[in-house]
This record gives sequence, structure tokens and C-alpha cells, in this order.
Amino acid sequence: MANIQSLDPSASPLDYYGWELRRQREAHGLKQGQLGEIIFCTGSLIGQIETTKKVPTRDFSERVDAALGTDGVFSRLAGLVLRSQLPNWFQPYAEMEAKAAYISTYQAQLVYGLLQTEEYARAVLATGMPDDLDGLVAARVERQRILERERPPLAWAILDEAVLHRPIGGREVMRRQLGRLLEFVGHRWMRIQVLPNAAGEHTSLDGSFNLLRFHDDPDIIYTEDLISGHMTANPETLREASRRYAHLQAAALSVEGSAALIRRVMEERYADGSGPEERAVA
Repeated sequence: MANIQSLDPSASPLDYYGWELRRQREAHGLKQGQLGEIIFCTGSLIGQIETTKKVPTRDFSERVDAALGTDGVFSRLAGLVLRSQLPNWFQPYAEMEAKAAYISTYQAQLVYGLLQTEEYARAVLATGMPDDLDGLVAARVERQRILERERPPLAWAILDEAVLHRPIGGREVMRRQLGRLLEFVGHRWMRIQVLPNAAGEHTSLDGSFNLLRFHDDPDIIYTEDLISGHMTANPETLREASRRYAHLQAAALSVEGSAALIRRVMEERYADGSGPEERAVA
């Protein structure tokens, strides 16, 4: 196990968090086990976080702040730490997503990351066989905090109907995931439409994309390939993406019709005691 005294607190947000946690704990005269008892976790977990073996969650950070009286220091650090757990190629997009005033996305394969349940996200991320699955899941959940702001971005998601039928994580995970989508029915800031299979060929058969708009910065189009993501503010690409998105919206079911389809698939395909047993595979 690494010696935390050898950690460079400027090396990464995670290193700084671990270094600061130990400094604050020792300043309060607490051993790892004693702090663990106060915040209802094991001393081993405290040690793993202090030595960067584990990524701290936001809940953990809030409990540490309350226990040590650190005025939200660790809660604020948690956002930086969790964002740093995202793949390097994805971090620039996540930063822009967090600043966006308007997000529109078409998803052909999966539920959009901001709408995923933790269980669904875990099943998706596990297919890449990451070294730290827990950290990636926590980072994805952290991204979703932008929807909890007092004034979140306006967001419009179009999901291909195939997304509803692909049993990511199994029946129970999918049932809860579709239930999560239904929570946005009538939501002030989020609209969800489903592009039905009956639509046939459409303007984005070649894949998913996200369009981000900002108050003061140029609009951005984001796409992904097998191993990386790509952002561009090219005006011609933006015009083409906007044209395609308008056609997708026209071909998709209404917001109300989409909710009815999601509810029907949830009850018919993922009802308790029936439906697919298979789990998603890479």
C-alpha cells in the first residue's frame, strides 16, 4: 500500500483529496477507525481513500465535512475528484456539458448518460472492463447533478425505440431505468421522445450525436467513435446536425406518445416474473 506521506497533493484531485483527508483527520486527533465510526464506515475505507485506492463519493464527503467541521471543503473537492475519474478523452465534453444552456441528444443504442440509473450505468460501463468501475459509475452519477440545479440546462432527448428493448443489466435494471425516464414526464426542463421502429430509415442512421448550445460560447456538436469522442463548432456541421435533429423530432412520437410507449414496454417486456433474463454483453 502506498505511503500517503509520499503523495504529491498537486498530482491530481484524488491525490489532493487523500492528502487533505489525512491532514484534517490527524489535526482532529482521530485514527482511521475512529473517524470511520463517526461517519458510519470502516477504518479500512478511510485508509483506502487516503491512499487513493478508492474514490470518495459525494455522500462520504458530506459526512466527512459534518464530522470534521470543514465547511464543505470535501464536498466541493468531490466534484473535482469525480470529474477526474472520467476518461481523459471525455473530460472536455463533460466540462462543456456542465456549462451548456441547452442540450439536445439523439441516442441510438443507450439511454443518455444524464438519464441513466446507477445500476444501468454500472452495467454499461462494466462492458469496457475498467480498472475502477466504482469510480466511473460515481463520475457518471456526478454528471447528472447538473439536472438538479435551480436552473438546469434545457434538455431534449430522442431515444431510438431499440434503446427500450435492449436488456442492459437484466429485467429489473431495465424496469427501474424505464421508470426513471417516466419520472421526466411533465418535467419543466427535460423532454424525452422515442423514435419508433416504424419510422424506418431516418436522418441519423449513422449514429448518435449531442448538440450543446451556450449563452456566450459557440454551439458544439459531439460524437463518439469506438474509443474516443469528438467536438466541433464548425458552422456547416452545426447546420447539418440541426437539420437532422429537426427531422428526428418530426419523425419521433410526441412526448406523451413516447411516455405511453415507454410505459407499455416497461410493463410488457420487463414486468415482474416475465421478460428477458439475459444480461448485456460486450
